[in-house]
Amino acid sequence: MLGNSLVIVKFGPYESCGTVEHRTYRLQGLQPTLIEDGHRCVLEKIPEWNTVELLVNGEKIFHCNIKDLDFGGDGKLDPLCQEDRSAVLNAY
Repeated sequence: MLGNSLVIVKFGPYESCGTVEHRTYRLQGLQPTLIEDGHRCVLEKIPEWNTVELLVNGEKIFHCNIKDLDFGGDGKLDPLCQEDRSAVLNAY
């Protein structure tokens, strides 16, 4: 898919340090990876625990466990961020 697409990143809460909350620390590598390709990212909280879903044009193109994403970082070394990027690029 060409750049300038709107990518909705839906993410659920996960447990860390004894509390369950919506946290964006594990999305820090995903966002720059998509923005670098010219896409716009919108974060949307969902109630499903441990979930990340990417939607393009209303279609779910990728999902994974949020705990599988690397904590912090720029996403360049995280294989899931590269899978997410490929899924968005191949969406139509």
